[in-house]
Amino acid sequence: MNAAEHGRVHARDASEPKVEITGGRIERSEEVLTPLALQLLASLHRRFNPRRLELLQARARRQQRLDAGELPDFLPATAAVRAGDWRIAPVPRDLLDRRVEITGPVERKMIINALNAPVKAFMADFEDSLSPTWENVLRGQLNLADAIRRTISFEDPVTGRLYRLNERTATLIVRPRGWHLPEKHVRINGEMVSAALFDFALFIANNHQALAKAGTGPYFYLPKMESHLEARLWNEVFVASQEALGIPRGTIKATVLIETILAAFEMDEILYELREHSAGLNCGRWDYIFSFIKKFRNRADFVMPDRASVTMDKHFLKSYVELLIKTCHRRGAHAMGGMAAQIPIRDDPAANEAAMARVRADKLREARAGHDGTWVAHPGLAPIAMEAFDSVLQGRPNQLDVARADVNVSAADLVQLPPGQITEGGLRACIRVGVQYLEAWLRGNGCVPLYHLMEDAATAEICRAQLWQWLHHGARTEDGQPVTLARFDRLMMAELDRIHAEVGAARLTEGVFPSAARLFEQMTKSDTFDEFLTLPAYELLS
Repeated sequence: MNAAEHGRVHARDASEPKVEITGGRIERSEEVLTPLALQLLASLHRRFNPRRLELLQARARRQQRLDAGELPDFLPATAAVRAGDWRIAPVPRDLLDRRVEITGPVERKMIINALNAPVKAFMADFEDSLSPTWENVLRGQLNLADAIRRTISFEDPVTGRLYRLNERTATLIVRPRGWHLPEKHVRINGEMVSAALFDFALFIANNHQALAKAGTGPYFYLPKMESHLEARLWNEVFVASQEALGIPRGTIKATVLIETILAAFEMDEILYELREHSAGLNCGRWDYIFSFIKKFRNRADFVMPDRASVTMDKHFLKSYVELLIKTCHRRGAHAMGGMAAQIPIRDDPAANEAAMARVRADKLREARAGHDGTWVAHPGLAPIAMEAFDSVLQGRPNQLDVARADVNVSAADLVQLPPGQITEGGLRACIRVGVQYLEAWLRGNGCVPLYHLMEDAATAEICRAQLWQWLHHGARTEDGQPVTLARFDRLMMAELDRIHAEVGAARLTEGVFPSAARLFEQMTKSDTFDEFLTLPAYELLS
């Protein structure tokens, strides 16, 4: 039986795995659900899924120790790695200059516009900016395959405009989903597969030859890791995949997002584990803030103020940034900056100029700190970010020579709670943004413009994590009033009324707002904290 028929693929003998695809058929899906891709996926699943599950259990045990009062610290067992004189393998030519990268979901028009944007690289995202419906995931793989082969096009059904790739395009980097996420539409020997392995296996199996022919390679961003042991697992996956596909060892290159507070204590070790496959580290600032709240959620002395006040100049974030730059440059690795989520405000020139000024200041801060590049969410921000980095790099492709020997970050620096207030406006914004993002995600859209920002799942995670923390600890707003269930219920009703007024009655009743509001409320009020919003929400996706 062909895998594209989406039934069971029977093993040829008893030793081979049975692959069962339960998702509905998507047009051209046989082009990505190829025998080679499924064979690689099955091999990776059998070899590495048990270790992945062990590492997820290790996360849970670490959380129990944090709940009991333990604070993270640099690992005594890996002190020799931190002290050692080693460097990562050289990166390919098309990853030497990464001063501006654009990110977005693997949607067809988005891919064309991003690859055509005046940037150095495009991170095509299967993770936080993609709602992982079966159709979105498979079409994303098809879209990337077409883009690599330069056959991709898109005709806008409203305007009739035809989109095609320019002669010069950005370097493609792909972000698979994290270790914690499943792909529920594929089972191997009855076990649900890892979404990370699924995204990775399909992409590399189907595209490694076309990438090599195009003069580039299989480049990845790796999200949500919490330890160097999780990086070691990725490295083992890379080695096994290159051997299976006949790719020279070290061809795969990966940039790791340091977007969890625990990974910040193991940056040297993560680079070391991936050293022949490493392309650097990235400051995933929004998920990092979410991780800080999540890991210390049960501690009353770690209650975070409004997210709007948690800016990059706060000590714990500034320390994290400077440690990342120092660590990367010592090892010959790129240190990538964070996301500018602003989008142009076309109907308000004054507000637009203020927003762009904030972007310009943020990108200058990153460049002056020593970052080698940065992220933007909209092509309109690319010239601003490029100008900021050009002004500092002065013709150099990167800043690997900036050693930041002045930086000396302690464990206490990384966990210093930022000052600030909790406000009713902050409570309302968390509800309003969180519910609207989740509603869009449940409709299949993971990249959502809200109040002049391009939001992804990290925003919704911060919103519900802050509300949970404030409720759980009975935090008080700046007016002295406690955050109670009754107050939350009152504000929830008020913000749903405001959403109603903003989006209209039709959207409110025809969309999935009731389901989104119900799930958001349940997770906020729960006695226990769900590790990721996207896990229970994924159960509601087709």
